[in-house]
Amino acid sequence: MHSLLRQQKILALLKLHGVVSVGRLARAVRASEMTVRRDLAVLGERGLVRRLHGGAVLELGKTEESHFSNSRQQHVEEKEVIAKEAAALVSPGSVVALGAGTTTWHVARALAPRTDLTFITNSTNIALELDRGQSNIILTGGHFRTPADALVGPPSLWTLERLQIDILFLGANGIDLKAGYTTPILAEAETNAAMIRKASRVVVVADHSKFGRVTLATFAPIGAAQVLVTDAASPRSMLARIRRCGVQVMVAGRAPR
Repeated sequence: MHSLLRQQKILALLKLHGVVSVGRLARAVRASEMTVRRDLAVLGERGLVRRLHGGAVLELGKTEESHFSNSRQQHVEEKEVIAKEAAALVSPGSVVALGAGTTTWHVARALAPRTDLTFITNSTNIALELDRGQSNIILTGGHFRTPADALVGPPSLWTLERLQIDILFLGANGIDLKAGYTTPILAEAETNAAMIRKASRVVVVADHSKFGRVTLATFAPIGAAQVLVTDAASPRSMLARIRRCGVQVMVAGRAPR
């Protein structure tokens, strides 16, 4: 396979799967791992990929964010299994907060049949999903913004400062050991940080494509979460380092370690 075609296929695989190992890329393009590493070096020099230990991830702009309707169609199976695992963490009678995002939307879907919970969210999509079976829903209010369809700004912060949260579920556009949990939107980072301040327990839910990415604004360091729930394709070496930060890492579909 010509190098240009091979590199285009590598980019397509990274876009589809997020973090992909060198070995998996080599098998997919029918080339040696050494050849793939050379291709990744070329793509890295062009600013298209970011090398990770043993693999790579597509390099996206720090302010780039997909619209909710598009993001909801990506990594659906992973998000569903993450949501099922995360929903099991909720104790009866809890006040549950959910930040805006597609993975948290899946958590809301998993929790919607329960009638013993009080919900707080700054996501209109999550509120509508919960409204199918719930009546005890608090929508924070705020300035409506796309593409995440989140409510942010002073009205949202005012509401959150007056509430107490038992368990909070947050997504992240990027997870990096140095930068922490990040989002492309400054106002959303502010709202997420406010939720964290009022929560007794913070659970970050994120599929494997978010690891190794850094977007514009940090809303919390890695250790701010008590629990991180992800899928089996996430980079093991990074998960091990996150555990050393004191975070319980749950890999959906596996027994907790």
